Amino acid sequence: MSGEDLDVRRRRAAYRASHRGTKEMDWLLGRYANAVLPELEGEDLEQFERLLMLPDPDLQKWLMHPELSAGTGFTDLIHDMRRFHRLE
Repeated sequence: MSGEDLDVRRRRAAYRASHRGTKEMDWLLGRYANAVLPELEGEDLEQFERLLMLPDPDLQKWLMHPELSAGTGFTDLIHDMRRFHRLE
């Protein structure tokens, strides 16, 4: 994958993270995305892109109650987002 393709994916993910539909999720996902996306690539970027496809109610529930994310494949990412926002 070229650096240009990676940059496009990162910009698309940043936009999707900060334009969720609710201010709370825009803020939680958007701030996290702005902080980590410049370094994400490969499988980590793919996982974040998959997370962005999920409905806001699920994401918000997992961020507030991370034990509910068990078995989803997003547990580590949810915990990283919680650490970033000092929710732990």
